Amino acid sequence: MYDVIIIGGGPAGLVAGLYSTRARLACLLIESRTIFSQAITTERIENYPGFPNGIESFELIDRMKEQAKGFGLEFAFGDVKGFTKQGERWIVNLEDKDYESKTVVVATGASPKKLGISGEAEFCGRGVSYCATCDGPLFSDKDIVVVGGGDTALEEAIFLTKFAKKVVIIHRRDKLRATKLLQERAFSNEKIEFVWDSKLLEIFGKDGVEGVRIKDLKTEQESQLLCHGVFLFIGLTPNTDFLMGEVELDEAGYIITDDEMKTSANGIFAAGDCRKKSFRQIITAASDGALASFSAQRYIEG
Repeated sequence: MYDVIIIGGGPAGLVAGLYSTRARLACLLIESRTIFSQAITTERIENYPGFPNGIESFELIDRMKEQAKGFGLEFAFGDVKGFTKQGERWIVNLEDKDYESKTVVVATGASPKKLGISGEAEFCGRGVSYCATCDGPLFSDKDIVVVGGGDTALEEAIFLTKFAKKVVIIHRRDKLRATKLLQERAFSNEKIEFVWDSKLLEIFGKDGVEGVRIKDLKTEQESQLLCHGVFLFIGLTPNTDFLMGEVELDEAGYIITDDEMKTSANGIFAAGDCRKKSFRQIITAASDGALASFSAQRYIEG
């Protein structure tokens, strides 16, 4: 039996594992085979302390993983289907195996939201993507549409200009939510164009994406824009479906915690993008992981 089981292999989970193993707790981190950390969906991270020139996302995660491994963190792979309380233990259920623990830290993160429009599911992997780092090189010298107006949308659009002939950003409003620095970079990039006050209605094509149908929200006029790829960055959905009925969630599915990362269930803690909070960054996920580990330690001692 473990002292702490961590569900999720992103920054929150890895930092929770680091702090738990340094406290000499028996700790297992379960990493999903199908859900990936949001941290690796961007090419380069510029705002994590200690790296004045930035650091590649994969390198940062690898460093965190190696550091935690050095203190004895164990790893398992699979998708958690749920867990149940048996006495003072929690039984964590995977597809083909169960693990026992005194406490559980849920750090499952969040996944990109879907628009739910015609063509989105049909062309996923054939022109529709939610990860520029993963799929950007496939669109060399092609026209790309990016949907969204936040930090992620602009970061990914700027990254895509390394490959694309042109990147058109479609946004529902007439101004962006992204930070001023990213806005300045996007506005000054000659490969980036903007379509304001508009939304996607349809993604169309035959064997792959050939274009999109858009609607101007002010004039109500519809038009078509030809492109070879559509990248969607419109927000996140927490990966918490397996928690239904076990801990308290908000209306969007985020885990409700207190300042010590405690959930509504004794012995269950949450950290990172899967919990309800106002600011989702790698540094805040790392902070959550450290606090969740500390709270788990106090719970075990108590």
